[in-house]
Amino acid sequence: MAHLFVEKRTINKCIEFLRQIKVTCYKQILEKYNQEKGKPKSKRKLIIFVCDKFENYRTSFNKLFYRVAKLRFGIPIKAKKNGLKHNNNHIERYNQEIKDRIKIMRNFGSYEGAEYFLNLKHIIHNFVNPHMQLKGSTPAESAEIDLKLGRRKLLNLIRRCSKNKHHSLR
Repeated sequence: MAHLFVEKRTINKCIEFLRQIKVTCYKQILEKYNQEKGKPKSKRKLIIFVCDKFENYRTSFNKLFYRVAKLRFGIPIKAKKNGLKHNNNHIERYNQEIKDRIKIMRNFGSYEGAEYFLNLKHIIHNFVNPHMQLKGSTPAESAEIDLKLGRRKLLNLIRRCSKNKHHSLR
């Protein structure tokens, strides 16, 4: 849904990160909230955000999503092993892949290079690569976003984007 390449997770960077999610998904989060707001708070099934014990995430979440979503704060990496329903394994694995890539490349050359790389990785993760936990679907397909990309998803996604850009230049 969102990513942000930072050296330090300051409160402002955490807000910037969560604001990306708000821009992209707030309409859906608000729809779910509006469906549930008539129920008692303990019975509401709202969108759930999961994070570790880093306090800046809680502060940022409360600033942007306090009433309309829930936060599972302080979730350990091995949460499912310990009987908890939610975990942050996916995010930890994603972050480790980025760290591994930085080591191999020795850096990105520039902040702009890092941003381009992360944008591409984000697109491939959500629209191209199938996920075992999603039964072979991509996250986009799982969210019922059907771009009809066929078998050559990345190539067809590039073609689709280039057509849209070409049409918007007219």
